[in-house]
Amino acid sequence: MKIMPLQKRNISDSRLVLGCMPFGGEWDRTPYTQEHVVEAERAVEAARSIGITMFDHADIYRAGKAEEIFGRILKGQPGLREQIVIQSKCGICLPEGTLPTRFDFSYAHIMESVDGILKRLGTEYLDILLLHRPDPLVEPEEVAEAFSKLKASGKVRHFGVSNMNVSQIQFLERSLAEPLIADQLEMSLAHLHFIDQTVHVNQQAGTSVHFGEGLLEFCQTQDIQLQAWSPLAQGRFSGSSLDGQPERIRQTAELVQKLATEKETTREAIVLGWIMKHPARIQPVIGTANPARIKACQDAERQSELMTRDEWYTLYVSARGEKLP
Repeated sequence: MKIMPLQKRNISDSRLVLGCMPFGGEWDRTPYTQEHVVEAERAVEAARSIGITMFDHADIYRAGKAEEIFGRILKGQPGLREQIVIQSKCGICLPEGTLPTRFDFSYAHIMESVDGILKRLGTEYLDILLLHRPDPLVEPEEVAEAFSKLKASGKVRHFGVSNMNVSQIQFLERSLAEPLIADQLEMSLAHLHFIDQTVHVNQQAGTSVHFGEGLLEFCQTQDIQLQAWSPLAQGRFSGSSLDGQPERIRQTAELVQKLATEKETTREAIVLGWIMKHPARIQPVIGTANPARIKACQDAERQSELMTRDEWYTLYVSARGEKLP
């Protein structure tokens, strides 16, 4: 059986990643509470109980509080750090005063961001650092200098990106000492551009697809780990209210429920299994702090292996809301 690119590189064999964005309360500098800490502890415990050993952060999540809380968990469980893989992201600057949201891949910002991440997490190193969103003002040489110093100092072991296309990855890699190992993008039954990009070659419908031409194939040939953010699509197919949702979402939610019942599994496992069925060995990043919902994802890998081509295509076409060309 084929394995994930991260597994090939001996970095992680965790087929699912727990996204830690929900940790820490509000998206401002309001102090987090002990209740928030307990909520995060329960989420991490639930994740580890189903075999998740990889955790995803970003320096902006809850204005840094997500990492601070995770740091408290690490401090309270000596030895845990060596049992898990931690990745975080930098490059987004949140609005401040009259300043809007902006992106920053400058040498100074990357170095400062990593120091802040490590301090909040209370750890000496990150397993993976991702550049969060493309910066139009990026100077690849600055990124390369930052990455080289972070690697040499032991602060970061591996590097990747998020929300980037083939050209952007290649543009950066021309200056880097080693290849980027991951690209995190939105992929789900509700966000189908990653599959539509494949089927709409030479089709007028392809003009409305925005994923990145050849990105899936490029990542597979270069052993770049594709990670899916928002893979559960905010629960649209696994229990969230369908009020106001288009008919294709409603019908697909019913189909997911039908398959889950037939296979005696959860709706979450079907939704994630559909993504994981793809030959790219996509790694879903589940962004919930709800222990029950985390545990409902446990059967996803098995369902990806059991899912037939007919079932996969039936889900895809249903979610598209229109037949294939």
